[in-house]
Amino acid sequence: MLWVSSEAARKQFGLGFVLPTAEYAWNPVTENFQAWPFIYGTMVTSLFALVVAVPVSLGVAIFLAELSPAWLRGPVGWMVELLAAIPSVIYGLWGIYVFLPAFVRPLGVLLEALGSVPGLQLIFAGPMPESGSSLLAASIVLAIMITPTITAITRDVLLAISADQREASLALGATRAETILRVLVPYGGSGILGAIVLGLGRALGETMAVTMVIGNSLMGSYSILQPGYSMASVVASQFLEATEELHVTALLEVGLVLFAITLFLNIIARWLVSRIDRRNSQAAGA
Repeated sequence: MLWVSSEAARKQFGLGFVLPTAEYAWNPVTENFQAWPFIYGTMVTSLFALVVAVPVSLGVAIFLAELSPAWLRGPVGWMVELLAAIPSVIYGLWGIYVFLPAFVRPLGVLLEALGSVPGLQLIFAGPMPESGSSLLAASIVLAIMITPTITAITRDVLLAISADQREASLALGATRAETILRVLVPYGGSGILGAIVLGLGRALGETMAVTMVIGNSLMGSYSILQPGYSMASVVASQFLEATEELHVTALLEVGLVLFAITLFLNIIARWLVSRIDRRNSQAAGA
């Protein structure tokens, strides 16, 4: 459906629709459309969210599965699952009224100093808007949203590993930390990778919370301290306002690109999972 419906935009702009350009181009008045700024916004916010969420998720999951006392494991696990079930609009409202003024704006002021470091001017160019709405804000809100999902699945993966694996490692003289890092995490690698990919998929496609905090503005900058768009947010914010056929089909092509990126990343992830499974099977049979 997306392929057929976006035909007019594909014929008009061709491959240039998705290629990086020196200037951002998305102008409904002149009917000049390119998806690169939204691809950039989506990838930057999603990858930055993973950088923040994955270490936190692994740490919490390992604590819940291997280190926490029994009386604490249940309540904390329940809280993690509750956070994973909160609607994204709640995260968006919380981000606007609490997180942006209390944390993101002060953090942005600190990061603006990095804009004077050679090689970092492009990413940390300031100043950040007074509201705090920016790619950075969207990234951190996304990180908070996907952390419970990755944590819950990773915890279940670690708990599903046979006790024999733990006992064998400890019997050979490994410490508790060595057993976790060198035995359990590698053994559950395919499941952990699956959890990370699921979190990435949510980050790529998240619409409401991102739309509320990303700023929804074409500032012509690659800085994470500036407002921007993601592919999902531009479709959500402009689709009902689009009246010209080319504008509508361009938005549909943005949706098609988002679908293609998500599909590609999932194929790569499944390939990596299969490689990890084969490696673990070979190691177990050796």
